[in-house]
Amino acid sequence: MKLDYLHPADQLVAIMNRIYENGLTTTSGGNLSVMEDNGDIWITPSGIDKGALTRSDISLVKPDGTVIGPHKPSVELPFHATVYKKRPDIRAVLHAHPPKLVAFSVARKLPELNMLSNVRHACGKITMAPYAIPGSQELGETIAAQFVKGFNLVMLENHGIVVGGGNLFDCFMKFETLEAAAKTQSNANKLGPLKTFDDADFALASMRDHMDMIDFVVSNHSAEECAARRDMVTFMKRAYKQGLLGSTSGTFSARLSNGMFLITPYGSDRAYLSEDDLVLIQGNRKEYGKIPSRSVRMHKLIYDKHPAINAVLGAQPPNAMAFAVTDAVFDTRTIPESYIQLRNVRKVGFADIFDNADNVADAFSEQTPVIICENNQILATGSTLLHAFDRLEVCEATAHSIIAAKDIGTLVHITEDEITAINKAFNLPD
Repeated sequence: MKLDYLHPADQLVAIMNRIYENGLTTTSGGNLSVMEDNGDIWITPSGIDKGALTRSDISLVKPDGTVIGPHKPSVELPFHATVYKKRPDIRAVLHAHPPKLVAFSVARKLPELNMLSNVRHACGKITMAPYAIPGSQELGETIAAQFVKGFNLVMLENHGIVVGGGNLFDCFMKFETLEAAAKTQSNANKLGPLKTFDDADFALASMRDHMDMIDFVVSNHSAEECAARRDMVTFMKRAYKQGLLGSTSGTFSARLSNGMFLITPYGSDRAYLSEDDLVLIQGNRKEYGKIPSRSVRMHKLIYDKHPAINAVLGAQPPNAMAFAVTDAVFDTRTIPESYIQLRNVRKVGFADIFDNADNVADAFSEQTPVIICENNQILATGSTLLHAFDRLEVCEATAHSIIAAKDIGTLVHITEDEITAINKAFNLPD
């Protein structure tokens, strides 16, 4: 779905629905706006159920202050208008109270952006604005003062966050990315000191470019390929709903029997992917007119080195990623299912996925189907797409349980003798 083709009122409804359905605001909380080139501001109303918003609920505020619509515009209209006045490049503003970012705002601390490379890339920089009464002119001025300094993400003391951008999806992507990072950081704090990267590491990640690939025209789509496209879209959307990946983060791929493989496209909204968005890869060639994920080289290397692997999933589930941003060991010996599905999860360094991709691909085996890439992502593999997705889910569930156990008591692992018995009972290779 391209927001550019939607009426401003429909854009506001679509994005507010996603925010509310993902549990990132409450019935009465949060407000969104879009400004047109003529100065018209479309904004969500005050006091209307955010879980049942319709296009007819949206308020239109004309440049002279005239309000068109059945409801009063949001009480936060003053700061939206002030941001637009101070930053002519901004065309959309998002304000909400997502739980983890609110936790940071009431602790008056900023989330760490140098924890995950895609977070710093998406968010750039962030600041904190002093507390002021909601809806007041003072709040508008304090927020706008930070935007004037060049910030597009402004945390509010004891309030929430404001995001500005060139369009509403740009705001939402930054907002969603930062809330996911806050979840990961909150989880990581229970495991140990946070590991961050420096500017040189970030430069290394930023230098990664799209693999140079020649276009080819697909003359016929087999039943197998069509089924794989259908299943990949289904699992990508499921992963998005479960919070295993974000709107523009996460890469899934699936190999076909002819050696080609399908992979998610670069930069496309994972919540609205369709079968024709996926990119077919044949050797070093890509489906005509499409741009595959920048992870295509890594996925290709894994397939080349491991004939038994037919699906590769890269994602950033918030509990498992807590192990990617700390030195904590991910020990799968919690319950039998976790050990059977995940076996020995390994970690690779942040730079490895960029400088030593061959070594990362070599690290996979029957005993190591899942790898944690420090400050980057989780890579899960399987003999089928379902198999790999199950492992990704089990990885996140296992991490969740380990972190939750920190609040309960000492975690007791399955013993070595019990592991030996599991290996024998399920015919697992040593």
